[in-house]
Amino acid sequence: MRESGSGPSTRDTRQFGPYTVVTRLDSGLPAHTPVPEHRFIARSADGDRTVLLSSPLATADPQRFMAEADASRYLLGPWVLPAVELAAPGEQPWHARPYLPALPLPIALALHGGPLPERTVRALGVALAENLAIVHSQNLTHAGLCPAAVLIATDGPRLTCFGAVRAAVSDGSARQDVPGLDPGSLPPEQAAGGQPRPLGDVYALGATLAYAATGYTMPERDELPSGLRSITTRCLSRDPAHRPQLIDVIDELTGSAQSDAPVGFAPPSRADAFLGPGWLPARLIAAIVHQSASVLAAEVRLPAHPARPLGEAPTPAPVLHPSH
Repeated sequence: MRESGSGPSTRDTRQFGPYTVVTRLDSGLPAHTPVPEHRFIARSADGDRTVLLSSPLATADPQRFMAEADASRYLLGPWVLPAVELAAPGEQPWHARPYLPALPLPIALALHGGPLPERTVRALGVALAENLAIVHSQNLTHAGLCPAAVLIATDGPRLTCFGAVRAAVSDGSARQDVPGLDPGSLPPEQAAGGQPRPLGDVYALGATLAYAATGYTMPERDELPSGLRSITTRCLSRDPAHRPQLIDVIDELTGSAQSDAPVGFAPPSRADAFLGPGWLPARLIAAIVHQSASVLAAEVRLPAHPARPLGEAPTPAPVLHPSH
């Protein structure tokens, strides 16, 4: 049974290396929403570190899951959450990222009561497209973008679930109906077993924007807001050759073209202009603040120490005598 609510619960307590689970990040997720991995908010025994912790689904390949987590440590960009800590050899597989208060996109829509405002969707699109462009400049493909992979923080989105498609099924094998993979976000060429490539990320970006704007990854064209209809539909083209480049996505979402930056210099971010005050509905800001306070106040059940027999005195500490 899926637990409802987003607050911490001692029923979720599990141990991963030095971390004890405070709560499931995806508690309260709408039913039947695909999530590529198990995700938790967890804390170290000394209370000094709180992390977003992920472990593979039962159907995933643990070695591929850990390989993708290891590769994610090198991701660049302001809107991505790379792994910073991995399970030790021989441990159950897990990896951890720095914790920041954030809501998975499907939960954000549920709390908002439906599709997000167009301004919010544009801000998400520009930030995600800019970070995907950085990932592609590293000769990498994200291959895991879907609504559940996007976390909404007060200052902007965070992209997670790097390599989820590769971790779920190896290249050359069909990926339809694979647990954890969102069929609406899976590019047709990857669903058929093809190697993930950058234009597949563009398709997944289009599906994620469609979801944010309508509540569906594959809406009818006329269900999309008129200002987002053209670019979203082009991203969702079944033929990769007909999909736009990420710079075109950014240009259309911002309504302006970016002049080329000098060689050796990255162009300035255009997401910042869309992520100012008012970009996120107040109800979602309140939910994020509530999550932060709940996690901070949560008591973590630590492994119990062996009980001392009743009446047994504690062993006295040794007395150290100074040497002469």
